[in-house]
Parts: sequence; structure tokens; C-alpha cells
Amino acid sequence: MKLYSLVLSAALVLVSPLVQAAGGGGGDSAHIDPVLQAVNAAIAKKDWVTAQTALKQALVTNAQNADYHNLYAYSLRKGASPDMKSVFFHYEEALRIDPKHRAAHEYIGEAYLQADNLVKAKEHLAALNKLCIFRCEEYTDLKEAVSKYERGHAS
Repeated sequence: MKLYSLVLSAALVLVSPLVQAAGGGGGDSAHIDPVLQAVNAAIAKKDWVTAQTALKQALVTNAQNADYHNLYAYSLRKGASPDMKSVFFHYEEALRIDPKHRAAHEYIGEAYLQADNLVKAKEHLAALNKLCIFRCEEYTDLKEAVSKYERGHAS
């Protein structure tokens, strides 16, 4: 029975941050960021302008929020005629604030593929490989994007 309790405790310690990150922190809506809630709704609708506007305003008062920089860069990149200089600036800010921000590593890697820079994309894939003890979604998604890029650019 002690082994069962130990395994259960270890599982809860590992799963708890994942549940909270997915918004399942026990139903306490006080911990839900209203900006991120609105932005995620806009992104789900591919309403890049609304997402960009909300994040640009949020960054004025909270310039040290890695999630805001990451999603702002993402919405810029996905929108019409992306300014890649701004895209890279905001991804780099997200990673400066939080060097272990897995989504920022994934998305900047995808941006580097968009800019035809496979070497930099692979640097971020390697960073995710170190950050993800067990393969994580960000690693898997970027690895798939790199493989697809390589297949499309094979000589």
C-alpha cells in the first residue's frame, strides 16, 4: 500500500502543473488572466487583429509578461503581411523574460522556418528537447514542422 501511495503522490505532483496550465486550476476564476482569455478566444476564431490589439494594449502596462509577448508575436505572424522583425523581437522578449517558455521556443522555431532559417529552427527544437523531460506537445509540433520543411526543401 505504501508503494501505491508513493506512486499516486508522485503522479499528482507531475500532473498538477499541467492541469493548472490548461486552465483546470480547481475552478478558481480569480487566477484566469482575462487578457489571455480574450486573446485565446480571438485566436480560436483566427481574429488576428483583435488578438494583436488586446495584446498590444496589455503590453503597455505589463511589458514583462512572457505570455503576452509570445502570443503577440504569434498573432502578428499569423496575420496578414507579418512584420517578421517585430515577430522575432516579441518572441525573443518572451524568451528573455522566461528562457524556458516552451510555446515561445516552438513558435519562434516555426517563425524561423517561415523565414527559411532551418538552423535557427533546429536550435529551438534542441532547446525544447532539453526542456521536455518526456516529449511535450511543443517539441512534437516543432519536430513535425521541421520534418515537413525538410521534406519540402529536399534537394
